[in-house]
Amino acid sequence: MISRPAGCRLDVLLFVGIFVASAVHARDFYIDPVSGSPAGDGSAGNPWRTLQEVVEADLIETREWESFPYEPGLELVVVNPGAPVTAGDTLWLRTGYHGELDISRAYNSEPITIAAELGHAPRLGSVALISVQNWVVRGVSISPFHASPPVTPGTIVRVEDHSFSGPAWDVEVADCDIFTVDDASGWGAPEWINLAASGVSVTGTRVTIRDSTVRNVRFGISASGEEALISSNVIDGFSADGMRGLGDGSIYEGNRVQNCYVGSSQGDPNHDDGFQSWSVGPGGPGTGEVRDVVLRGNTFINYLDATNPLVATMQGIGCFDGLYVNWVVENNTVVTDHWHGITLLGARDSLVINNSVIDVNETSPGPPWIMIGEDTAGPSEDVVVRNNLATQIILDGVDVTGDHNIEFSDSGSLFVAPPYDLHLLAQSAAVDTGTAVLAPSDDIEGTPRPQGPEFDVGAYEFCVVCVLFSDGFETGTTSAWSSVVP
Repeated sequence: MISRPAGCRLDVLLFVGIFVASAVHARDFYIDPVSGSPAGDGSAGNPWRTLQEVVEADLIETREWESFPYEPGLELVVVNPGAPVTAGDTLWLRTGYHGELDISRAYNSEPITIAAELGHAPRLGSVALISVQNWVVRGVSISPFHASPPVTPGTIVRVEDHSFSGPAWDVEVADCDIFTVDDASGWGAPEWINLAASGVSVTGTRVTIRDSTVRNVRFGISASGEEALISSNVIDGFSADGMRGLGDGSIYEGNRVQNCYVGSSQGDPNHDDGFQSWSVGPGGPGTGEVRDVVLRGNTFINYLDATNPLVATMQGIGCFDGLYVNWVVENNTVVTDHWHGITLLGARDSLVINNSVIDVNETSPGPPWIMIGEDTAGPSEDVVVRNNLATQIILDGVDVTGDHNIEFSDSGSLFVAPPYDLHLLAQSAAVDTGTAVLAPSDDIEGTPRPQGPEFDVGAYEFCVVCVLFSDGFETGTTSAWSSVVP
């Protein structure tokens, strides 16, 4: 039975509470690559030199499993007893290069925070948090090209379980700038395929990646651990998949994925997706289930510059080789040059509601559809597809319901400035023609629904006067517009 929605893990929104350190004993330490010293005491006036040195010098008291290989039921024991940095403390990083952060077998009873000091610009070559608990990394620029000579890790940020050293959980990476190179405008297909590192890999549990930029990468953010929260990130410039979501109970919300480069015509065998998922069960990929996932309020844009010769054709939201059970896909916009706008094959007990899907151009491949259908694991069952805007909606399965959707061929009669601005015109056929049943109470921008007598169709709720602040991707300016004016 379909329920409204996301009941799968609203508790994750309280996850930030895990990272509130006890004010009783929390202390601040400082690390300064310019004026610090390995012989310092970590104070503001006598800082340590680099974060990498602090970790390697065992200056952090933490815990690890009593024996290895890890097995459930083992106890945690203290490592580096009496070290100055303990659970609940903050390591403030000052401007400069801090090395490659590699922390493993480090389980804290309270979070240890690694953060940029106000007004400073610390840099790291990579981050690997393996078999850890209660770590926060915030406000850092992370790139293999910060190192001299550059290092080329397969993935720039990793938060991962390990079969020998144990699981990872309760980790946050926030407000970071994660990239292979700062400027990829000179790259050709070989660089996008072979030089680009991947951005973020998550296999741990209850890992949050938020408010970060991931750019000029192979894969953007890949999360296979359970209860991941991937929120308000920008993935700009990628040559494989923007986001991958394979873990149960996860939320992907408010992310912007844009500018997909190099496809099969440029020698890249990967079929690119804005968001991709598949299940892995006892029989391998395509068996088992991915359950209780929320995909909400995201924007997927194939490309912003049609003249770039390296732009690829990107599937929008591609969920093949399921089953996908109790998913909520709502308030997303997909602007792509492909047939698969939003496709779920093998969906069960799921909602696809108030999404807007549009072709980025008028040539093949495309135009993109919303599709619910059968996969190798079986047919889709008990799925509601409602209040969506797309050029085509294809529904196949058992008790698959489609209503209050609009299929369109003339985008100019619906949207303010298609394909990139999908706010509704005053006279749009999508205004006041949706239904409130099972629909989200807000639109993609947080505007309460309804603004008129009925809910609108698509990701945006029409409002009489909306003041929008540009995110800088297109104009970089602040603008106001009135949707009363066509």
